[in-house]
Amino acid sequence: MIREFGQVRLEVMVADITTLRVDAIVNAANNSLLGGGGVDGAIHRAAGPELYDECLALRGCATGDAKITKGYQLPARHVIHAVGPVWHGGDYGEDEALGACYRRAIALCGEHGLSSLAFSAISTGVYGFPPERAARIAVGTTINALGSAPTLNHVVFCCFSDEVAGYHERALQSARSR
Repeated sequence: MIREFGQVRLEVMVADITTLRVDAIVNAANNSLLGGGGVDGAIHRAAGPELYDECLALRGCATGDAKITKGYQLPARHVIHAVGPVWHGGDYGEDEALGACYRRAIALCGEHGLSSLAFSAISTGVYGFPPERAARIAVGTTINALGSAPTLNHVVFCCFSDEVAGYHERALQSARSR
């Protein structure tokens, strides 16, 4: 599904984020930024050992924040490492922290003049964030933050399953009808 919001094309797809040719992919990272399981491990493996070395020099990242590195052996020029919250039932600021990841990733695109970005479904894997709720936050926050990145013209929500893609598509439909 593709939707236009002003000059920005928003797209939902099911794909391996490590194969996408965009200016930056967003890694669902842990606080150390040094790799882990799921998409984080896949991105580190595909990018090669130089990514680990650059992440080591960054000395971690706080939950709700993001940092940018080169993409190394990935087709993407950059990796934005966003540290999402672990789900603890929704009463511990999880929604706000997840939204902050999306805002910060888009702000980094603006700071670096990037035009295309692919998000993974941050915090929905081992961190346990409910994927339907995460999709609404991802789409809504992204649309609201687009003004901070005037060069950004293409955003992909790269999902790991048809089910998660469906949540993002419904969130885009809902945002479009507002």
